[in-house]
Amino acid sequence: MIIETNELTVKYGELRALDTVDLIIGEGAVGLLGPNGAGKTTLLRTLLGFQKSDEGKASVLGLDIKDKQMEIRRRVGYMPEMDCFIPGISGVSMVSYMGQLCGMHRLDALQRSHEILFYVGLGEARYREVQTYSTGMKQRIKLAGALVHDPEILLLDEPTNGMDPEGHEEMLVLISDLAYKRNKNVLFCSHLLQDVERVCKDIRLLNEGKLRVSGDLKTLKQEAENIYRLRVKGDVLAFIEALKLKHCRVETDKDNLKVWLPEKTPLKRIFEIAYQRKVQIRHLSRSEKSLEEIFMEAVRNNNGDLDANL
Repeated sequence: MIIETNELTVKYGELRALDTVDLIIGEGAVGLLGPNGAGKTTLLRTLLGFQKSDEGKASVLGLDIKDKQMEIRRRVGYMPEMDCFIPGISGVSMVSYMGQLCGMHRLDALQRSHEILFYVGLGEARYREVQTYSTGMKQRIKLAGALVHDPEILLLDEPTNGMDPEGHEEMLVLISDLAYKRNKNVLFCSHLLQDVERVCKDIRLLNEGKLRVSGDLKTLKQEAENIYRLRVKGDVLAFIEALKLKHCRVETDKDNLKVWLPEKTPLKRIFEIAYQRKVQIRHLSRSEKSLEEIFMEAVRNNNGDLDANL
């Protein structure tokens, strides 16, 4: 396993920023989701040793976070949410310095910095002072600093923050390239659902310091509820009312319906109601949950335990 926690707890006074979190993250690109204040950044900082845990255990690449902090940092690339630049330093000097902090020889770090800055699209700006960079360029150089020492895993905290649409798209392309063409393990931490869905196949969802959802995104979107899309002809309003009497949830768009059947309710129930109300079903197909629906269900279920653990 790349990352593993066991009842990991972090407190800020009376507040439990992480509350007995049991987490397993394997290889590949994994999305770490949650609303602001869910505990995402606290988790990353705790894994890196920047924040001490109060209870529980955790390991990164098989290394205990309490005993092997320096070795973990040498093998992990971290892109923080907040800017953390040295005033007056150029882009290439900044990235080179980051490489040296991770144990690289000065000349190796300098050569690697040039390569990485071209990779992230800052080759022409590498001698400029970082403080003159735009917001999007600053995001790119943080990614370069995380990559310079060729880490085994990347921890990316809100990597698309503040970027314009073109830069936003280019950052997602870079992260996808790292995950799927260069075989980097990526933990993509974000509150932007569409970004995570673009890049990641697995998700972990935190809310109020607890792990609410964990699993393969495709499976999570298909499971739990029977959701169908219908196109019908006839007395649509009567059909909808009859569905609701059977505890179905219905969304409408003219003669197109999206119907949620209660758990364990067979599909034939829709046809029975349509027959009773003399409604023709012109089209019916299985639908799936959206990531937004998964997210909102987990956020609403603040007092629950793990909603899905696949």
